[in-house]
Amino acid sequence: MTDFTRRHLMAGAAGLGLASQLSAPAIAQSFPARPITLVVPWGAGGGTDATARIVGSLMEKEFGQPVNVVNRTGGSGVVGHSAIATGAPDGYTIGMITVEISMMHWQGLTQLKPDSYTPLALMNEDPPGVQVSASGPYKDLKTLADFIKANPGKLKASGTGQGGIWHLALVGWLGAMGLPANAVPWVPSNGAAPAMQDLAAGGIDIVTCSVPEAKAMLDAGRAKSLAIMAAARNPQFADVPTLKEAIGVDYTVGAWRGIAAPKNLPAPIAERYTSVLKKINESKEFRDFMSARGFGVKWADGAGFAKFMDEGNTAMGVAMKAAGLARQA
Repeated sequence: MTDFTRRHLMAGAAGLGLASQLSAPAIAQSFPARPITLVVPWGAGGGTDATARIVGSLMEKEFGQPVNVVNRTGGSGVVGHSAIATGAPDGYTIGMITVEISMMHWQGLTQLKPDSYTPLALMNEDPPGVQVSASGPYKDLKTLADFIKANPGKLKASGTGQGGIWHLALVGWLGAMGLPANAVPWVPSNGAAPAMQDLAAGGIDIVTCSVPEAKAMLDAGRAKSLAIMAAARNPQFADVPTLKEAIGVDYTVGAWRGIAAPKNLPAPIAERYTSVLKKINESKEFRDFMSARGFGVKWADGAGFAKFMDEGNTAMGVAMKAAGLARQA
């Protein structure tokens, strides 16, 4: 190889290196150049689907490209979460991951964990409330908690299936009070609505579900919410105190939804997504949509979302082990 050829090859390589350094912001600014697929791990018509579709429609306006919402259901959420994780990390496959990603691996259903993704934004969280019958003897949460402590195993609770998020919320709350998971036996149900019906009929004593899910029975005067497991009160139910306010127990948990991409998404594209999602999260259209359905709005950027999921994953592991539901780490 001549010196002339060697010099030209070196110059060409340097030019390519400079081009690659300069291309990252350019790629982010030109992204997206084609339609985006937004995967939803749960069925059409549910809360996650509804939230994903409003986010997708607002992203279309921001990006100027179609955002196709695709429901990939099955395996208790495993199928859809896997589809998100295994997509190409080019920004054209993203998804709405949910709280179940911090639960499924503890149950031995999948190897996927919160760190299997590039987190982009936390968009929503709905903490559970502690609901009791309006005709029952529990005037406030302290009265209920004192009864549970004095009579372990006597009261029954429901709100979802065995090992679901609202079951684990109960287990976590009991643990925060120094009580075992069986201090209040769990009665599995097909969701919050039938559980609230059973509560009103006297078949169970406590329902842990989000307050919006309990709203119909609350408005009918057949149930009351004694507290929510959140750091702050829900403005839509401002008279319901937090656990900490009610009994001094600093325990929070919630069902959440966020946007994530496959792992190793280029940072400039991730930052572009986060910027657009922050704008959507703060928009009147998004907040009005969520408020009309009783869904909570919460925001965290990629780093904040990662930290939020890591802490939640640890808490879920503790709760599932306490309930005897954990099969693996």
